[in-house]
Amino acid sequence: MQHEIISSLPLLDETGNLRQKGYAKHLLPLYRRADIQAPAARIKEWDYYLITNGRYAVALTVADNGYMGLDSVSFLNFEAGWEKTKSPMRAFPMGKTGLPETSASGVTEIRRKNYALSFHHEGATRVLTFHMADFLNGGPVEGEITLSEEPEESMVICTPFSKKKHFYYNQKINCMRASGRVEVNGETYTFSPEDSFGVLDWGRGVWTYHNTWYWGSASGAVDGVPFGWNIGYGFGDTSAASENMLFYGGKTHKLSQIQFHIPVKNGREDYMSPLTFTSDDDRFQMDFAPVLDRQSCTDMKLLKSDQHQVFGRFTGRAVLDGGQTIFVRDFFGFAEKVENKW
Repeated sequence: MQHEIISSLPLLDETGNLRQKGYAKHLLPLYRRADIQAPAARIKEWDYYLITNGRYAVALTVADNGYMGLDSVSFLNFEAGWEKTKSPMRAFPMGKTGLPETSASGVTEIRRKNYALSFHHEGATRVLTFHMADFLNGGPVEGEITLSEEPEESMVICTPFSKKKHFYYNQKINCMRASGRVEVNGETYTFSPEDSFGVLDWGRGVWTYHNTWYWGSASGAVDGVPFGWNIGYGFGDTSAASENMLFYGGKTHKLSQIQFHIPVKNGREDYMSPLTFTSDDDRFQMDFAPVLDRQSCTDMKLLKSDQHQVFGRFTGRAVLDGGQTIFVRDFFGFAEKVENKW
């Protein structure tokens, strides 16, 4: 059962719980931080952008997680097989970061002594600028990227947790065309809209303490038509809807449940061996050849974040709502598993 939200109402009711549970194709539910009935230390808000052309990528994050703020820049070079991530933390921002209450307008911005990130709407485009000193081998990273041709529809989901007043409100915008450049330690990398795409992960909510999520995403073009997907599961009550969705020519196509099949080697998950992905409605069947695992683990007992974001190439098929089958080969994207105690 997949419940589609088709009306625009406040996201939360007077008790601080979700008014509507399910998915939407537009950012219809109205998020207002003032409506949340939870301590400020438990509210989590973030904007995350990933831009890639399959040869290299940059990921940018500004997050206000209540008791901890996190601002991150990642650069990944898939051809050379390396990546670098720096994620300065801020103590107890408690909402003072001022992230917008909608993804459709506003400015997300953070400035500190050694770095700055800014995400601006400029008409029909999104302009991302960033700078971080002492990023790689003592040298800085900086860049400016413009995202355009935002699709008409996107993945929006309202997911409750079993604990009252806890929820996750999320939008994923795939298949935006990207142009711009990134300079890393004196070397320039260029993104062209012909082969470069961006995705936005816009998240707002109140999370329970211990969670594990699975997330996969890809954006590109098939025979010149923008195509991609968002897949994921692992947290909250998804009985009203999953977050699994295909994007084709600016329109969304809803999938049911997806399963990540991660191989196990010597009793542990082996993220650099081939993975497979299947759906219970037989509309998504993919093999995945890993290229690079962006992994990190911070374990302070009470606080923990164990992340494996694996980039690689998908080969398989996906079926649109009308029955049309889209075949892809070596289609670039990622799949990740993240465990958090936060």
